[in-house]
Amino acid sequence: MDFTFTEEQQAAVEAARTVFSGVAPDAVPSPALTPGAVAEDLDRPLWSRLAAADLLGLGLSPEHGGAGLDAVALCLVLRESARVLARVPLLETYAVATTVERYADRHTAAALLPRVGRGELVLTAASHGRTGHDPADRAVSAHHDGTTWILDGLQSAVPWAHGADLVAVPAHTAEGRTVLALVPRAHEGLTLTEQYSTSGELLAELHLDAVRLDDTDVIDAEGAWESLRELLTTGTCALALGLGEAVLAMTSQYTGKREQFGHPVATFQAVAVQTADRYIDLRAMEATLWQAAWRVSTGADGALPAAGDIAVAKIWASEGVRRVVQTAQHLHGGFGADTDYPLHRFHAWAKQLELSLGPAAAHEEALGDLLAAHPLG
Repeated sequence: MDFTFTEEQQAAVEAARTVFSGVAPDAVPSPALTPGAVAEDLDRPLWSRLAAADLLGLGLSPEHGGAGLDAVALCLVLRESARVLARVPLLETYAVATTVERYADRHTAAALLPRVGRGELVLTAASHGRTGHDPADRAVSAHHDGTTWILDGLQSAVPWAHGADLVAVPAHTAEGRTVLALVPRAHEGLTLTEQYSTSGELLAELHLDAVRLDDTDVIDAEGAWESLRELLTTGTCALALGLGEAVLAMTSQYTGKREQFGHPVATFQAVAVQTADRYIDLRAMEATLWQAAWRVSTGADGALPAAGDIAVAKIWASEGVRRVVQTAQHLHGGFGADTDYPLHRFHAWAKQLELSLGPAAAHEEALGDLLAAHPLG
């Protein structure tokens, strides 16, 4: 693989840095520290600025008003967003939109996708299961009665659902297939119950009671759900990397200024060793992320399916971001627990990202299954 970014990808990064430069890290207090404090909705003004900068249609073809960029470009932009804990469904909207463009009915794509790039349509996805093989991914059933699809079931912990216009819901058929239903938030038979994440984000539990959808609103093409989930998981790794880099920078600045015994604590061997270990974590997270994003973007052949690289990236992202924020809290001392200082928000977000779409252990198990099915050597 080639780690060199194209001019188009670098331009997307510069545009993202410009948009996010004026964003202060999410200041919503962690629920564990301030009961009842939650983020009510996505950052609408920031969403509008992303649309104005043409960053919402990154992965869409020019036919639908997009830039036609790949998952690597998405991950570069997500890394910038995570450095300021930007409260926008950039990952979910990109992943669902590109899945619609690739797999959905062309009339459905033409009706939806131009509105996505303009910021008029917010998309999200129900992806509660751990690695794509979790029973939670089969919590919604889909039945085709010859003219329409009928959906019943429940999906929990759906991000951004209260502010999204359309939710992509995986549904399991009696034949053992997984289809992807595009359900409008205000659709008859769909109700949302409030839930809250570790980071204080407002989530939703979706209840689907005989929700009827036309054929054009259900993607039953083989591989659609798997492709969407691969994008979501890879993007989550990019968010973890950006967050971890921001936290290590905060830690470096703090330990460089704080003095004990007349010297900055950053010069103490124990501190230097811990921060060096976390730097190694971040470099491993970065290398495995770009490998996964490259495989998702190009479909390049390998000894294992792309799912293997994605599992490795998520293992490093989950374990690495946890170690980074834990070390940061330790080296900040009591100051790290001050709720007026943003480190506690990064810690809450890191825990959410660590567990989103499966913790490290779940992906280690999935990787083991892949290796058993595709022996190396």
